[in-house]
Amino acid sequence: MAAAPVIVWFRRDLRVSDHTALHRAAGSGAPVVAVFVFDPAILAAKDTGSRRTAFLLECLQSLEANLSHLGTPLIFRKGQPEVELRSLAKEAGAKKIFFNKDVEPFSRKRDEKVLRMAREDGLEIEACDDLMIHPPGKVQRAAGGPYTVFTPYSRAALGIPPHDPLPKPAKLTGAAKVKGTPLPTIQQLGLGPCDIPLPPAGEKAAQQLLRDFAAKNLRRYDSVRNFPHADATSRLSPHLRFGTISVRTVLAAARRARAEDPSAKKQIDVFISELLWRDFYKQILWEFPHVAGGSFRPEYDQIEWENRKDLFQAWCEGRTGFPIVDAAMRQLNQTGWMHNRLRMIVASFLTKDLLVSWQWGERYFMQKLFDGDLAANNGGWQWAAGTGTDAQPYFRIFNPTSQAERFDPDGKFIAQYVPEVDSLKYPAPIVDHARQRVRALEMYKKARA
Repeated sequence: MAAAPVIVWFRRDLRVSDHTALHRAAGSGAPVVAVFVFDPAILAAKDTGSRRTAFLLECLQSLEANLSHLGTPLIFRKGQPEVELRSLAKEAGAKKIFFNKDVEPFSRKRDEKVLRMAREDGLEIEACDDLMIHPPGKVQRAAGGPYTVFTPYSRAALGIPPHDPLPKPAKLTGAAKVKGTPLPTIQQLGLGPCDIPLPPAGEKAAQQLLRDFAAKNLRRYDSVRNFPHADATSRLSPHLRFGTISVRTVLAAARRARAEDPSAKKQIDVFISELLWRDFYKQILWEFPHVAGGSFRPEYDQIEWENRKDLFQAWCEGRTGFPIVDAAMRQLNQTGWMHNRLRMIVASFLTKDLLVSWQWGERYFMQKLFDGDLAANNGGWQWAAGTGTDAQPYFRIFNPTSQAERFDPDGKFIAQYVPEVDSLKYPAPIVDHARQRVRALEMYKKARA
């Protein structure tokens, strides 16, 4: 008698290589029903932009082709996951659902509903750890409990050997009974067209990016990563966001390069540290879900932000009169991506020069970034605003002028996005940095008191 089919529910893991749930499902020897469910609650969320959805659709197109090549189609459904998975299990005669866990509060509630449905219907669930190098709860303090400061977290994480990436299945068997529908268009999902050109999406594109980065910039990463004009970062963030490549695959490539070229160890270790920042913010979101709606340190929820809409609008549009800030915001608006050094500069500027809440900036980023990830975006904004996990928080205030002199010394990046910078058309600064710095410090001290 043939084994009952099993369902693999894809979410933010749109690949076939090093995919824990798919690997285990394939290892069961049962026919595999692969499914992606478009959840109306996510599609209707305020920060679900057409940019990220357009990139998602291209990733799904790639995944559909890769799964078909292995022998099973990718089924698309739209609706509440617990409802769609129940009906799919009945159609396919499936007795088990595999999926990879997520850390976001919304995802955890969604998964609880699916687990409840499975118990009611007598379905088995296998929820796998796949999102991070080390899953939440694995890297703990000696006394127990999670780390809340990055440096000791990273030190402990580096002391735990990561597991090697899993191979992609050689072949899958599909389930005969299940019929799919075509991949929907962005309009069919109820969103407007994407307003920016997107880079290549999908697993093949991610692996090519990693190869290029390893060949060109990984071994000199720390020397070049902070200069936006150099375009020397990995550009893997959207692929890690949608899981078209696993963080373990990226880490393995970095470790391999380090073994081949010990002289580049310091440079490569800085890149590995960036991968650990990603894990750190994910475990913070898992352990302290309140950060999704407020400050990690609750006392900073008392900050009396000025929240002037005219200043916020000038920041959004890249017309603050501070060239590095304006160039960065225009890069975001025109490309859906922003260099990490610039993310820190503009976040510090919004909160500590314009005295506008970090949550306004966090939301704007999520609307515009096609690599927008709740844990990384929230962690980065709270770090810049001084409301997060950082040990040296609120009195770190970036000077936008000296940041530009240091990281764009020839003005090449600024010239790319603010060509009018030296003309009379360019506006005067909308605030006085030195004065705002004093006011910001007073604002934070008042909240702490």
